[in-house]
Amino acid sequence: MSEERLIGQEKRSEDQDWELTLRPLSLEEFIGQSKLKENLRIFIDAARARREALDHVLFFGPPGLGKTTLAHIMAREMGANLRATSGPVLERAGDLAGVLTSLEPGDLLFIDEIHRISHVVEEYLYPAMEDFSIDIMIDKGPNARSVKINIPRFTLVGATTRSGLLTAPLRSRFGIIERLNYYDQTELAAVIDRSSRILKMDTDAPGSLEIARRSRGTPRIANRLLRRVRDFAQVRAEGRVTQEVADRALQMLDVDHEGLDPMDKRILEYVLYQCEGGPIGISNLAVGVGEDAETIEEIYEPYLIQQGFLKRTPSGRMLTPKAYEHFNQKPPRSISSGGLFEA
Repeated sequence: MSEERLIGQEKRSEDQDWELTLRPLSLEEFIGQSKLKENLRIFIDAARARREALDHVLFFGPPGLGKTTLAHIMAREMGANLRATSGPVLERAGDLAGVLTSLEPGDLLFIDEIHRISHVVEEYLYPAMEDFSIDIMIDKGPNARSVKINIPRFTLVGATTRSGLLTAPLRSRFGIIERLNYYDQTELAAVIDRSSRILKMDTDAPGSLEIARRSRGTPRIANRLLRRVRDFAQVRAEGRVTQEVADRALQMLDVDHEGLDPMDKRILEYVLYQCEGGPIGISNLAVGVGEDAETIEEIYEPYLIQQGFLKRTPSGRMLTPKAYEHFNQKPPRSISSGGLFEA
């Protein structure tokens, strides 16, 4: 194996180790999502008092907000094991059967991107969630017969970034449904302060806030930017992260003061300069910027819409006056006066 490949593997392993290190281990350590945490604390304490498995849980919301972390915390709080898999991995009913039959009483089964499991697997999941049993077909043809196998009472924890793609029968089988929302700057600054202490970084309050306000309301992005700012501070600023150092590091990463990264700006600039501000359909936009339409809808568009740069209309995506102002352009009269903007 080449030295370059070894270095690349070591770097990926280091990033994964740091991500695990920064992950909170309890609800008390978990920052943000206060209402959700309060609800989970009640549900967990009640289940433990009754010595029962926790009801099935569905987390939905944008990526990077802590759905996987909360699943690990729930397992630890319940004193149970966590088995993790993802929707695309469960291609056949046999794949799910193998996972279910290996569970112990009270275990948590975490399925990430649960909206992407196949319909065959989903149908197989229903009796497991309700009756804690599965039917396995033995033999084929005239000799085929179904054998019912009981499985231990377990808790299914599903996570999805697109709850609208879940079928109604699957969604209705979850007893606890919770949404994770974007973080505000104060919460993100607290996340960065905690991560800085774990990474043994010298980060002052203005430095944490500077990183927080460019982190798109997402702890995962905040921690990623923090690690890159740490590299910059170590080489150029004697290891201390101040507001000025954070600003210089993030400018080097091409993350501007609104938290827009290169792809965000590419999307906005394409709509502005190539499409005269819109409207433009998502398929045409995806081709124009060279990105998958689903990725734009899931990753980039929610932040641009929430921050007021982009608006969905019946005719397609359009820029808002704030987007024109960001690029020092004068919006058309139809937008500034509320014409097409309100379509």
